[in-house]
Amino acid sequence: MSEAPSLVLGTAGHIDHGKSSLVKALTGTDPDRLPEEKERGVTIELGFARLELPSGRSMGVVDVPGHERFVRQMVAGATGIDVVLLVVAADDGVMPQTREHLAIVDLLGIPKGVVAVTKADLADADWIELVRADVQALLAGTSIAGAPIVVCSARTGEGLPELLAALDSVATEAEARHADLPMRLPVDRVFTVAGAGTVVTGTMWSGGAAKDDAVEVLPGGAKARVRSVQVHSQPVARAHAGQRVALNLAGVERDAIARGDIVAAPGTLTVTDRFDAQFTYLAAEDKPFESGTRVHVHHGTREVLGRVLLMGAERLQPGERALAQVRLENPLAPRYGDRFIIRSYSPMWTIGGGVVLDALPPRRTALKSAERELLEALLAGDLSQAAVGLVTSRGIPMTSAEVAAALGVPRAQVADELNKSA
Repeated sequence: MSEAPSLVLGTAGHIDHGKSSLVKALTGTDPDRLPEEKERGVTIELGFARLELPSGRSMGVVDVPGHERFVRQMVAGATGIDVVLLVVAADDGVMPQTREHLAIVDLLGIPKGVVAVTKADLADADWIELVRADVQALLAGTSIAGAPIVVCSARTGEGLPELLAALDSVATEAEARHADLPMRLPVDRVFTVAGAGTVVTGTMWSGGAAKDDAVEVLPGGAKARVRSVQVHSQPVARAHAGQRVALNLAGVERDAIARGDIVAAPGTLTVTDRFDAQFTYLAAEDKPFESGTRVHVHHGTREVLGRVLLMGAERLQPGERALAQVRLENPLAPRYGDRFIIRSYSPMWTIGGGVVLDALPPRRTALKSAERELLEALLAGDLSQAAVGLVTSRGIPMTSAEVAAALGVPRAQVADELNKSA
């Protein structure tokens, strides 16, 4: 019997709908750790906990802020989760950040979720049924359409066993992350521990990390060595993809790392100031999206400014998708298949997002036939055609290692695909 995959659960939902209280009721851990959070009763930063499920398996938990001013932190937390717990207060119903957080979940392609209709002790049964119906309608057409909806109360304990059972059931259906790919850890916290040095935390996107592993910090390029590894505050010999991880790094100063950086196996990622993508413009927008619009680009735990240049079009209507090149004002280290979020420049709100196709393209806004075929193959997940198309469209010799890095797949898989097409 194979080992159950390591998974991370993330909260989502409007401010004051009870996300942190629910996490505390389920885990026994208060995710609000800042004095200001406790004083104001508002989550400002990401919070973390560990959830033990009835089956005996456990999940890391990331609790995100619900206030519109902290959506940036919400995106940073949501990019690493496998299962979302969407929290809607029974006495309030669906609210603006309920919708925005769900849009982010959908754009990130998070495939599994459970909805908790909280504060059931503050609403009557008829009203709760109306809220349930609203939530079901809201989920339709999203990545978590049909997710179970559990009515509960963190204060009274009503529905909490049923909520745990629903999370346990959904967790059994979730897929493991890519353990066979090189190590990649987007940093969501960095701090110094007396006597130990620099520590970074994050969700391991792929691969794993063990003591004495060499790593690099991107986009800056600092080199470091893993001094020790913890998962859920416990020392481990090796951390794996899908786990909440803390790495104690030697050879790098605290000031050389920031939230948004990626700790990766050396030489496996390339920093870029642009990438080609499929861009989705949200249907809720009330005007067309103009090519070249300046936006906020969220990838992993990092946010940078950039522009979205549509390929072969001047504008997109709400609800439409198009191939686009995203030009960045500061570098990122994306990989094929990564999801990203686009927020408007000012005032900031979520307007779209998409999937990275070519992480190292030439500067372009018009596509030659070979380039379009490459992007279409990448979009379809046809790695055999994409591997051949990558070499053809670049017009220069490429090693299997370079093709593997561009596609974000193991080198052996690239060699197999190229051999099939030979």
